[in-house]
Order: sequence, then C-alpha cells, then structure tokens
Amino acid sequence: MKIIFNSKNNFSFLFSVLMILSITSGCNSKNKNKNLISADIIIEHAKILTMDSSHSLFDNAAIVIKQGRILEIGPSDSIALKYTALRTIDATNKLVMPGLVNTHTHVPMNLFRGYSDDKPLHEWLYKYMFPLEAKYVNARNVKLGAQLAIIEMLKSGTTIFNDSYYYEDEVALAAKEIGMRAIVNEGLISFPVPNAKNYKEGLAYTEKLIKKWKGDSIIMVGVSVHSPYTCSSELIKEAWALADKYKVPFNIHLAETKWEFDSIKKTFKCTPVQYLNQLGVLSSNVIAAHCVYLTNEDVSIMFEKKAGVAHNPECNMKICSGVAPVPEMLKQGVKVGLGTDGAASNNNLDMFQAMYTAALLHKLSTNEPTVMNARQVVDMATISGAKVLGMDKLIGSLEKGKSADLIIIDLKRPEIYPVYNIYSSIVYSMNSSAVNTVIINGKIVLDNRKVLNIDENEVLEKVQLLADSIAKDKSLNK
Repeated sequence: MKIIFNSKNNFSFLFSVLMILSITSGCNSKNKNKNLISADIIIEHAKILTMDSSHSLFDNAAIVIKQGRILEIGPSDSIALKYTALRTIDATNKLVMPGLVNTHTHVPMNLFRGYSDDKPLHEWLYKYMFPLEAKYVNARNVKLGAQLAIIEMLKSGTTIFNDSYYYEDEVALAAKEIGMRAIVNEGLISFPVPNAKNYKEGLAYTEKLIKKWKGDSIIMVGVSVHSPYTCSSELIKEAWALADKYKVPFNIHLAETKWEFDSIKKTFKCTPVQYLNQLGVLSSNVIAAHCVYLTNEDVSIMFEKKAGVAHNPECNMKICSGVAPVPEMLKQGVKVGLGTDGAASNNNLDMFQAMYTAALLHKLSTNEPTVMNARQVVDMATISGAKVLGMDKLIGSLEKGKSADLIIIDLKRPEIYPVYNIYSSIVYSMNSSAVNTVIINGKIVLDNRKVLNIDENEVLEKVQLLADSIAKDKSLNK
C-alpha cells in the first residue's frame, strides 16, 4: 500500500509526534522530581568556608537550607541530583561563610555618630554623651537608631549583634521586623536613665523583656550593667542573679581604662576582675567588654570562670583606652570575640574593619608579626564570638543542623584578587562592600546588597532630620 503525505497531513503527523514526546518528557520530569528532596534555598557552585572544628573549606560546593536550618553541605553536582529548592542561588566566584558575630555594641548610638569625637572616655561620657542621651533618648529615637544600625550591619555581613542600651524592646522590635538576630540588654546603672528612675525599675523592665521574648527564633534578652565604677555592688549582684535565674547572658564593661583600673583598686584594694570575682558574678554567661587592663592573675581568673571577652580594638584605639592583652588571653584559652562598640565611639559597625584592625593592632603592640594570624581573627569574628555569646551550638559555623546564618561575598573584585589564602583575603583585603547576600535563620534579608524588609532611604531621611535638630540645640555641649 502506498501512503502519500501532503503538506497538511505531514504537519498534522509531526504535531502529533511532538505532543506525544512533550507529554512523555513531562511525565519523566515529574517522576524524576518526585525523587528529589524539597528545600527552601540551595546555594551552588560556591567556595564554602565552614569555620567548623576542622576549618573545612570546599570548592564548587553547595549548601542546602530548609526551615531555617542547614540541611546539607556537599559538592554542587551531588546536591543537584538530590535536592530541589524554591530558590537556587548561583554563587560562582563567590564565598559563602558564617555571618559575622558582633559581641558588643550600642546600636541606637548610631544617631550620635560624629557628635563628639577626639575626647577621652571619661570626659566623652559625662560631659557629652550622658547629657545628650538624657534629652534625646526615647522609644521612637531608639528604634530609629536601631534601624539605621541594622541596615549598616547587614550590608557589612553581620548576622547577630549583642546590644546594651535603653528602651531595648524597641531594638528587639526593629531587629525582628528586619529579620536580624540579636541579643538585647537593657542598660542598668546606679543613676536615673531615660526610661528608668532607678535600677530597680531597670531590673523590672529587663525581666519583663526576658519573659516577652522567651522562645523567639531570632531575639534573645540578656542582662547588662554598665561598669564597676557606675554601678553599686548591690546592683551588680542583683543583675547577675536575674541573669542566672533565666540562664541568659550577663554583660558588663570591664577594665576598660587605666582610670577605671586605678579607681577600683583604690576603692576595693583589688583589680576590676578580682572585684567581680569577689562579688561572685564571674561565670560562663559573662560577656565582659574591653578587658584592656588585666593582670596575669586576672587572665587566669577569666579562664577559670569561663567568662567571655568582647574585644573592641577600634574603640579602644580611638579613645586611647589601651591595648587589651588578647594574644595572652587566647594563649591561656579565654573565650574572645570581636565587637565594634557603638558608632558614637567607633563611628562604624563594620566587622571587616574590626578584623583588620585587631590583626594589625596586636602585631604592632607586641612587635611580633606572627601574633593574631588571619585564621585566628576570622575565628574570633565567627565561631569564637558565638562561644562568647553562648550560642555556638546554633550559629558561628556552617554545619548540618545549625541555623542558616550566613553571608555570600563576591570574590571577583580587584582588591581581593588573587586569592592564595582565604583567611588572609578576608582579614587583609576584603571590605564590607563585597557582601552581596545575607541569610539569617534561613531567610534572605539582604539580596544583591538591597535590604529587603525596610526602606533604607526613608530611615536615612528621618535620621538626618533628628541630627539637624540636635546640631541646632544650644543647650548641649558641642
């Protein structure tokens, strides 16, 4: 039998064949996808620095994120055969690493950045900052300052900050709305502050916050006393008891200046560290900021009590507080993390700059170029910082089961190329503008350098309006 195709028959036949192939292909694709594990985000083709106990580093690797946690890390090709995701990020020529951990800051003080520079700490506090805060620190301004600070921190790769200030519920609300992880601590001091007539009110406010935010996925509340020289022994002991009751962090500025060291020694016949130890408040939940003036005995006490130290190199340099004995603390096994302090005394919240400064400061002060090597410094900014905060089981490294708190950094930049040693590149070459994406608790909060959950320009405009009012205020010291 002879079959003759005309153009019409030929078109119909080909169309039928194509439809059958399309349906078959679709069925096969669906059958294939049924075998894949669903996830929320896959980051593929990346260089991944985990900061785990082995300091594992992977090339052309992928990380799988689901329900806020890291599901798996492995070769990109293997991950592609096993998982599918709602969003896949191509991280070719990019570094994925843990988010940076800021162990000590005062974020609402961003509002006072540059207001009073080039002053000694004691003068800066009592003559300029305390009067300024008494007049302009309120709930609305604290939230505005926190919003400004969080935008800055996200764009410089920070995924958690440990904050001490006033109206800390507003800081928590700002962080929650934007998606930033935070430990918030109401500042307790032995004289009236903007939202408490006395420290008893401050303690009650702190306990209320602890109960309110208990169990939150990204917000934790701790306890904070200002310092041994601004707080009575009764306040310090009651505050520590509150922290111990709820098993939360206890923050204090400690041995920050020579003036403090000498004053405490004159009054109590011991060093600031020994004074806290005598009060019975040094323990594993303590986060001691600065620790510039420590004796060898002090360092041993800090190690024995498992207390943590928040090292703030830039602030210490700017106010000429001194150089903390960080190399000796690390040598003896003391937990040390990095912090920026507040932007009123440091002028930025950039943890990349803090890493760079920490590395160079201690090399110069010890006259030893091998001190504070790059890997040690990255460690302090990530997993060691998490240990200081008591959160290393959750954050600080990229490991299966941990929270997906990470940053994606663009490596294809002239100031970074070439990359021989990734730790050296991070500490000595990178700057915050290389941060492309930030993920906290499995959610993207910075995407291609755009903060997603707040209008950045609106915040900047509101901050400048407030700054203009402060600048015109003739009742303040300038």
